[in-house]
Amino acid sequence: MGSSKGGYHHGDLRVALIETGLRRLEQGSAESLSLREIARDIGVSATAIYRHFPDKDSLLAALAAEGLAKLAREQKLAGVAGGRQGFAEMGRAYVRFAMNNPALFRLIYSSLPPAADPNCANPEDSPGWLLRQTVTDLAGPNATPGQRHAAILRAWSVVHGLAMLILSGQIAPKDVDQLINEVISVDSLNLG
Repeated sequence: MGSSKGGYHHGDLRVALIETGLRRLEQGSAESLSLREIARDIGVSATAIYRHFPDKDSLLAALAAEGLAKLAREQKLAGVAGGRQGFAEMGRAYVRFAMNNPALFRLIYSSLPPAADPNCANPEDSPGWLLRQTVTDLAGPNATPGQRHAAILRAWSVVHGLAMLILSGQIAPKDVDQLINEVISVDSLNLG
């Protein structure tokens, strides 16, 4: 299944396509991704891609899903301390992920349907699941569902809004880490 140029010969072509797509996103936007260029990078024919992804949108959806899982892993690692400090670190990790992976971050939130997160096969691979679990734990048993829901929306709005403002150039801080630390605060969630 490889080309005479020493291309792709074995293994999981779907995984190779996703990995190559993610690498290409590090260099450009989702709009600039080309299935033919990805095939050329791997050393397979362009038609080989269509066995796994019938069109560019299906590849972009797979890239977004992998990006969402990567974001969740980074947030989970950042929040390992747990409690309020761990939750704040998860928020900081969210903004830093966006800054380090701008094209992937934009792709995640422009291509996945809202229902993709709550219905994911592995909840731990979902930033939304982590957010809901952590807010539920911090809010405690006396918080109403409405209070928890409002806290979830406040927390997500803060980190996502900050990330988008930085990515769009609306905020050009001299010290991004200082800005992130100043803006992200568990105290603003009114969890008690």
